[in-house]
Amino acid sequence: MLNKWLFQRVDNSSLIVFRIIFGLLITAEAWGAIFTGWIRRTLIEPQFTFNFIGFDFLQPLPGNGMYIYYGIMGFFGLLVTIGYKYKWSISGYTLMWTCVYLMQKSSYNNHYYLLIIILVFMMLVPASTYASVDAKLNPKLRKISMPRWVVLFIIFQLWIVYTYASVAKFYPDWLSGEVPAMLMKSKKDYWLVGEILQQKWTHYVILYFGILFDLLIVPLLLYRKTRFPMFCIAIFFHLFNSFVFRIGIFPYLSLAFCLFFFSPELVHRRFLYKKEYYSDGEVVVPEHRNLLIGIFCVWFPFQILMPLRHWAIKGDVLWTEEGHRMSWRMMLRSKSGTATYKIVNKTTGEINYVRKSDYLSRKQTRQASTKPDVIWQFSQRLKEEYAKKGEDVEIYVNAYVRVNHKEKQQLIDPKVNMAEAQWNYFFHNDWILLHEDED
Repeated sequence: MLNKWLFQRVDNSSLIVFRIIFGLLITAEAWGAIFTGWIRRTLIEPQFTFNFIGFDFLQPLPGNGMYIYYGIMGFFGLLVTIGYKYKWSISGYTLMWTCVYLMQKSSYNNHYYLLIIILVFMMLVPASTYASVDAKLNPKLRKISMPRWVVLFIIFQLWIVYTYASVAKFYPDWLSGEVPAMLMKSKKDYWLVGEILQQKWTHYVILYFGILFDLLIVPLLLYRKTRFPMFCIAIFFHLFNSFVFRIGIFPYLSLAFCLFFFSPELVHRRFLYKKEYYSDGEVVVPEHRNLLIGIFCVWFPFQILMPLRHWAIKGDVLWTEEGHRMSWRMMLRSKSGTATYKIVNKTTGEINYVRKSDYLSRKQTRQASTKPDVIWQFSQRLKEEYAKKGEDVEIYVNAYVRVNHKEKQQLIDPKVNMAEAQWNYFFHNDWILLHEDED
């Protein structure tokens, strides 16, 4: 039964069309970062980047090296599109994108993590067996079918992402309309729709639409009678996000995922009508069956449990940020605040205060004023800077932070020497102050 469920052959038109669209999108993502100035602002102008903790060895290439880096990534994307040296090109893009993801988090976006997941998926699947240079050069590679697990994998993964995105919105600031109003406030100058986006009724539409769309998109795309209406709604939803939030390729990638929900026959007729249609339904169990099932048994429990880890960590994740990343907690809060860094020379007792603008970009300054992990990392950087000058110092941070429209509260224990503080990945860091008892 399991073999039939996973390894029955189905027509591969959806995967082939998705590969072509996906290749174009990741090419646009890489080369677009060059032409929009994102690389300059994020990876070249700052003195250093705030990498994921533990990956300090990943720093931007010197000079204009990151332009070359992204140029090569875009070239890999083109090779994925045409299906040339596919395994090498998709692997190269995956490695390079993952390195950049871990290299900087000042411009963190859940969609960047999603792209890693889809890149890994595309490494595993036989996406270049048709309409590709590889299949043209080596006809033995040419196939018009694929195992059913390819479709099941992407559908289940998307269900996890969308469901967590919906459930995360069930908290007071979203349900009151405060967060949607806050998100729209900066859009008031938008042509034609700016004033509409400021209306209270608009905020409530966004509130409920955001919850219901994420919760129902996968089930309603799976059901034949609601598939097309839901697809039309998805077009509106993702184009709205593209226009209002300007989040790059991801609305279009999300629409491309819909290929896996429509019948292979429909995708075949619309896009690859010259290709033979596969309908035999043969069950072909691969030699690496057990390895593949083993990968699934690790991958999906990880994907399900990873977004839940903040529940095992003391404190509110909206405040502490512990367990926030890679948890599909999208557009849920705004943080603002101020932080002063006091440097005490342990030998002379001399006290100095850091001017953050001497070290950080504007975006990094905001992060180093509101996010505990970045505050800790900046403190370690400062410790290293002073150590190079032969000074042994203590560092104390006085940070006051506001989440959404709540009152500012102290974030970091001002009595803790942050130069000696440790970062704990799996449990609460006690130097992050909690105020739950005061509510």
